[in-house]
Amino acid sequence: MPDQILAGRKVAVLATDGFEQSELEKPVEALKAAGAQVEVVSPTAGEIQGWSHHEKGDTVAVDRDLAAANPADYDSIVLPGGVMNPDALRLEPKAIDFIKHFVMTKKPIAAICHGPWTLINAGAVEGKEMTSWPSLEADLKNAGANWVDREVVVDDGLVTSRKPDDLPAFCAKMVEEFAEGRH
Repeated sequence: MPDQILAGRKVAVLATDGFEQSELEKPVEALKAAGAQVEVVSPTAGEIQGWSHHEKGDTVAVDRDLAAANPADYDSIVLPGGVMNPDALRLEPKAIDFIKHFVMTKKPIAAICHGPWTLINAGAVEGKEMTSWPSLEADLKNAGANWVDREVVVDDGLVTSRKPDDLPAFCAKMVEEFAEGRH
């Protein structure tokens, strides 16, 4: 039986159309393998469209409509990348409010690639050491983050990584931080 370090924990994966396929699927696999209950939360009902780099990928079922989701029901959150996904979520006030709950209550957050864009809007990056896809470096620095170019960065419960190649390290640190709980 695999290590059930996250048994009894509930994790939200906040995404919409345009998410990077591997950056949603691999964290979900790692979380479920660790015993977590995982729900894909989205402002789009039904299914959302993934992308594999520049090509359309598969669709993923949405478990909970963002309008009906209560962030207090979740122990932590994952923010996958893909350019379109976080860019669209930044324009959704309910998505930003949902993320702010995790920031304000100091629940663990994991964001990869372009996912940290939403953290800027949620006021979650000032003073944090973090990484992302390289094109977000200036945005994160301008919002007060200490941006570094590393495979995975952990700062007080915030786990960030740069790209799909970083997923093994990202998933391992995500599970570790989610197991620790609030910071």
